Amino acid sequence: MTQLDHQIHSIGPEVAGSRIFKLIAFLYGITAYLVFFVTILYAIGFVMGVMVPKTIDTGTDTPTVEAIIVNLLLMTLFAVQHSVMARKQFKAWWTQFVPKPVERSTYVLLASLSLLLLFWQWRPLPAVIWNVENPDLAVTLVTLSFAGWVLVFASTYMINHFELFGLHQVTNHLVGKEMTPPRFKTPLLYNFVRHPIYLGFIIAFWAAPTMTAGHLLFAVVTTLYIFVGIALEEHDLVALFGDEYRQYKQRVSMLIPWRRSL
Repeated sequence: MTQLDHQIHSIGPEVAGSRIFKLIAFLYGITAYLVFFVTILYAIGFVMGVMVPKTIDTGTDTPTVEAIIVNLLLMTLFAVQHSVMARKQFKAWWTQFVPKPVERSTYVLLASLSLLLLFWQWRPLPAVIWNVENPDLAVTLVTLSFAGWVLVFASTYMINHFELFGLHQVTNHLVGKEMTPPRFKTPLLYNFVRHPIYLGFIIAFWAAPTMTAGHLLFAVVTTLYIFVGIALEEHDLVALFGDEYRQYKQRVSMLIPWRRSL
């Protein structure tokens, strides 16, 4: 759920429908968004280990090899769903069956459900990789992790949070308003890094005062997936915006603000 999603899902007018369908689609979009919102709040608690019944370091004791396999399968399921359904070719195919006004909401709902499954079935690997005993440094790392989540949320609002998560589409459909064509733009943080949402996730996942083997596995795999996702996303953005995006890549770094094209 990134800048590309915002750009791609702006394409074309919404499909006309009956008033009943428009209302149902709107309520469906609201429901999908609420499920997403609960999921992302749970994700914060899950990764940071606070205020949720099951965190990344709690759950049923499982043999190490089994835990690694189960966790990798859960993360792979999310990665495949999240990446394949975001591709333009897949969207063109499945909107033959899923009404276009709710396509984005359905994507968001399925992504949320796959994450909830991951949280539910995640197997802890409690071996401690590092543990920061200095209380000031520990608090700094917790604050930095929380700042990563803030960066994720703030970045979505800079490119249109409600379109990114499907509410804009179902609202426009409800009132009979067409979606505007995509326009390449780089608001605020997007002038410093091309992917501030991904940067926020990386910070949130790695800034941990206590890093267990399970947390490390999660951080490593999700970070690798982020780089794969960036490659796929930028390929599609170049196809959509051509030289405009190529020049943006040359001008603005990928993730590290003070280095070019990284």
